[in-house]
Amino acid sequence: MAFAATGATTASLYFLFTKPDVILNKSSNPEPWERLDPSKPQKLITINQEWKPVKELEIVRSLTK
Repeated sequence: MAFAATGATTASLYFLFTKPDVILNKSSNPEPWERLDPSKPQKLITINQEWKPVKELEIVRSLTK
């Protein structure tokens, strides 16, 4: 139990101090996305996403073929 608590605490502190998507003080940095480096890819995760075609994009795609 102590090992699990230590691991959870260590992981929380690691993410708190190293990841840009964790925000503690919103008043000093109201727009944190402006500090992100655009050349560094950000991790996005989507589980069980169902994609629906966008009507306007399908029209443009058919016209450009």
